[in-house]
Amino acid sequence: MQAQKQSEQSGELLSFARADNSTLVIKLSGDWHMRRGLPNASVVEKQLDTTPKPTKITFDASELGEWDSGLLTFLIGVSELCHKRKLEADWSPLPEGVRKLIALAEAVPEKTGARAEVTHASFLQELGEATLSYTQGLNEFLRFLGEVTMAYMKLATGKARFRKVDLMVVIQDCGASAFGIVALVTFLVGNILAFMGAVQLQQFGATIYVADLVGIAMTRDMGAMMTAIIMAGRTGAAFAAQLGSMKVTQEIDALTTMGISPLEFLVLPRVTALFLMIPLLCVFADCLGILGGAFVAWSMLNISLPTYLRETKNAITLTMIFGGIFKAAVYGVIIAVAGCLRGFQCGNSSSAVGEAATEAVVTGIVYVIVACGIFAFVFNVLGI
Repeated sequence: MQAQKQSEQSGELLSFARADNSTLVIKLSGDWHMRRGLPNASVVEKQLDTTPKPTKITFDASELGEWDSGLLTFLIGVSELCHKRKLEADWSPLPEGVRKLIALAEAVPEKTGARAEVTHASFLQELGEATLSYTQGLNEFLRFLGEVTMAYMKLATGKARFRKVDLMVVIQDCGASAFGIVALVTFLVGNILAFMGAVQLQQFGATIYVADLVGIAMTRDMGAMMTAIIMAGRTGAAFAAQLGSMKVTQEIDALTTMGISPLEFLVLPRVTALFLMIPLLCVFADCLGILGGAFVAWSMLNISLPTYLRETKNAITLTMIFGGIFKAAVYGVIIAVAGCLRGFQCGNSSSAVGEAATEAVVTGIVYVIVACGIFAFVFNVLGI
């Protein structure tokens, strides 16, 4: 329908004739206003491709009504076609005002680079820009982590200020309020690990070692990492949204005006709370993951709960347990710092708060995975 309407409008305003085999006559009719949806020079270009091909263009403006810049845009396009195809153009039949404006447009050529050109970056350029972006993000994260460390040094000397009630509120939100989701996810992770292990170990008649697989995996890595990922999506995003909203409403600026450090007053309680609570959640996750594995072993492999727990006890060591707890504490600091950093970097609009929360989740999860890989290498070198 739109194409048909455009064609009808072109027919009303524009028609073509031949004065002779070499001359194309463009007849302009009616009122040429921008609001009407005017034809463009591509219609003329199609006529230039017909045989015999014309070498000259002229106009018939006897029925031309009112006009504005829409007519000039069309005629300039025709002029560019004439220059491109080296055709002669006769502008004399046009109104005097139109001729003067066309002459002015041809006398002052378009500046180089005046039109925005669509360019496609090469793969290496995009790769370099992405690398620089990630490097800059890591630099900002490390700088903010250093500032948090300096704030803790002030706290150790009794110079840092924040309210204990804020710390208690954040501890409740990071701890007790998160038990439900951590329990559900880690129980299911234990189920998945046990089921995948059982399918393979049944082939060798070694189904009892499902307990070893689940126990070692949960205490060494999966318990801490799954807890960290859950908290990054739950608490890290909340930190970024809270601080971002405070920045939008200028509450952070108000703290600075009153001589209170926002880093000490807002960041220290959040980092401290997550640092204290995520190891406890990790222990809880380890227990639920082992319980999930025990459920699969009991229901699928007919292994009794006492037998399963006894095999798990023989497989895991205190080094594994405390290693997982240490990892969880580090992950907690990473998540809290990432969330607070994105909150402070939030823009001054409501949409920026949502973007800050998203960036906090992505940053927290990526850095947790990177830290997990580093821990795996270091622990392997140390023989832990």
